[in-house]
Amino acid sequence: MASLKQKRPQRVRPLVGSVLALAIGFGISTAHADDALPKLPHKTPLKVGFAQTESNNPWRLAETKSFKDIAAKCGWQLVLTDANSSNSKQVSDIQNMIAQHVDLLVFPPREEKPLAPVVLQAKKAGIPVILVDRDVDQSVAKAGRDYITFIGSDFIDQGHRAADWLVKATGGKAKIIELEGTTGASAANDRKKGFDEIIAKNPGMTIIASQSGDFARDKGRQVMETLLQAHPDVTAVYAHNDEMALGAIAAIKAAGKQPGKDIQIVTIDGTKGGMDAIAAGELGASVQSSPFFGPLACDVAQRYAKGEKIPTWVKVSDRFYDKSNIKESMQYGY
Repeated sequence: MASLKQKRPQRVRPLVGSVLALAIGFGISTAHADDALPKLPHKTPLKVGFAQTESNNPWRLAETKSFKDIAAKCGWQLVLTDANSSNSKQVSDIQNMIAQHVDLLVFPPREEKPLAPVVLQAKKAGIPVILVDRDVDQSVAKAGRDYITFIGSDFIDQGHRAADWLVKATGGKAKIIELEGTTGASAANDRKKGFDEIIAKNPGMTIIASQSGDFARDKGRQVMETLLQAHPDVTAVYAHNDEMALGAIAAIKAAGKQPGKDIQIVTIDGTKGGMDAIAAGELGASVQSSPFFGPLACDVAQRYAKGEKIPTWVKVSDRFYDKSNIKESMQYGY
């Protein structure tokens, strides 16, 4: 479910001092516009490092499994790490892989800014990089110049689709709590941007509170419990992923309200838990965000090794689930 998009809209962000200092600390020059991307060696097996952000939810487990499942077929010797939801740990994991001289680095950056400099460090060490799921700050490291490509969904479009559904489901009138993902993550930034853009065009829709639940079920529940007390008049919830939505459902029930009736909920991911909640009538809809990047990364790496031109964004297309199609869509849950 991926398409090749030759030009990716760039999000221009200022280069803050802390990130620049970090880049300098790594010994990386920022004058790299003319540098060629590192080549991928022609050998089998390829030593491939996959630096995961965390493994505490179904989405990340499915993502990691997709790399494990494809490794042998792709001729990869896979080196796996888990950052346990820590930016500094993920940076350290990647630096260790660079020190091990892996042939290829693949990882989902936990946040845009902290992980950008280590992409440049890998490039300086002659190791090509493929980013999956989330991107890095394009003002620091740029696709097609500093790393091969970004493989992932259109997060802004996901936010648009979630908002469009909610506008229709509420008749254009709602007081919304937004449960944001990890602060600084490209998925959270863009899912918020896309959703908020549509809501701003509908005067009857108001976001009354917005707070990070860090893409985690427990944190989503805790935040929702607090916001429910502050905003008992809430009529809708937009969660940036299924795990936070499931946490919100638990909080809503504990408050004596009925999810899906008293409060409409829309989310993003398409996990089995989220799909079960749709089938139960507690969750209104979920925009799929596919975690199955292993085969796509394999394909990109093989084409890159042959010298083919790789687009800067390998765009993944996503399904949409609600009560109208949930029965026949359960097979896609993970």
